Amino acid sequence: MLSVLKNGTYLRLFAAQVVALIGTGLLTVALGLLAFDLAGSDAGAVLGTALLIKMLAYVGFAPVVNALVARLPKKPVLIGADLVRAAMALCLPFITEAWQIYAVIFLLQSASATFTPAFQSLIPTVLKDERDYTRALSLSRLAYDMEALVSPAAAALLLTVLSYNNLFLGTVAGFLFSAFMVVITALPRVEALDGPVMSVWHRTTLGARIFWRNRRLRSLLALNLVVAAPTALVLVNTVVYVRDVLRRPDTDLALALACFGIGSMLVAVFAPRALERFGDRAVMLTGAVVIPVALGGATAPMFLAPPGTGWWLLLGLWFVLGAGNSTILTPSARLLRDASTEATRPYVFTAQFSLSHACYIVAYPLAGWVGAAAGLGWAALLLTILAILGSAGAFLSWPGQRTRGAGTREEDTVEQPAERTAARS
Repeated sequence: MLSVLKNGTYLRLFAAQVVALIGTGLLTVALGLLAFDLAGSDAGAVLGTALLIKMLAYVGFAPVVNALVARLPKKPVLIGADLVRAAMALCLPFITEAWQIYAVIFLLQSASATFTPAFQSLIPTVLKDERDYTRALSLSRLAYDMEALVSPAAAALLLTVLSYNNLFLGTVAGFLFSAFMVVITALPRVEALDGPVMSVWHRTTLGARIFWRNRRLRSLLALNLVVAAPTALVLVNTVVYVRDVLRRPDTDLALALACFGIGSMLVAVFAPRALERFGDRAVMLTGAVVIPVALGGATAPMFLAPPGTGWWLLLGLWFVLGAGNSTILTPSARLLRDASTEATRPYVFTAQFSLSHACYIVAYPLAGWVGAAAGLGWAALLLTILAILGSAGAFLSWPGQRTRGAGTREEDTVEQPAERTAARS
């Protein structure tokens, strides 16, 4: 898997991604402490609003800004987005009101909504070989999961000698390092769409129209719902399961979240071999089966299990949910690459970025509001139903196809020209 790092361009881009992710992790910890300083017991409401603003920026802003910068060179777009993110993070230590958090978070996440799809759509152009690209996707998944484990530990260590405001400086440094790595990297030139200049509205909706016309991408759209359900349950309600239901100490919260990350990382390590042997459809739809089953187990395991075993059931379920998520998330960019040309790729990646985050606008309230009002069992049940609906949509949209031999990935030959049709329409 690490052989892909021999490509110097990808190595520098991957380093930029990793350092920026660590900086973002420090931001998450520091932002929670800042919210508590400003709002006290209402800090959860402040963070919940900030999270909603983040998702709205991802869903509503990403397609528009991508349409506006689509014909610009990638390098200045990436550098500019990183500099905006660094500037916004630098503002956070000086905030004194909750509304200021919301304004800064909107601008910071809007810059992330500009950077991330442009960055992701660039990697297939850097790594044209399919095996290399698959290994890069596994490395990227590992980077996200490692960030979830490393950043909180690093933040805890730094907080023993620094105030939380200094953590924001780590975030600034991460974004500046990312910008520097892009500056020193020779990026490939990306082909622009042929034909007359399209309107901003046409470019804004192009990615979504390509999604709708391609059966495999429609399946991916349904799979986004499947992924959002366990992610929302784990991120929102793990603390309630651990502290309120199981009466475990604070340190066990980190252990439970780590099990979710370890399950995801383990699948990411073996994903390249599994994809070469079984293909995208078999691997991704396996996750679509595993996740609803494991979520169903989370509806009432602590109450039905014999005394003392609920903790181990929780760890096992969280591990399985993390593994199931990774079977969908790790290969998903392969579908985006195959359903796009170099010219339409930024639009397709942006559509996936926006549409996948739209699913969390549904999943987070189900996990949080229903869990608080009706109990964790009902929240898990509704998220299980959401995952089942997504799984059904994924299977119906991506029917079985003939393969050209063992180890050959399925090709959606009927739908392959969809992105060209959408680009011309």
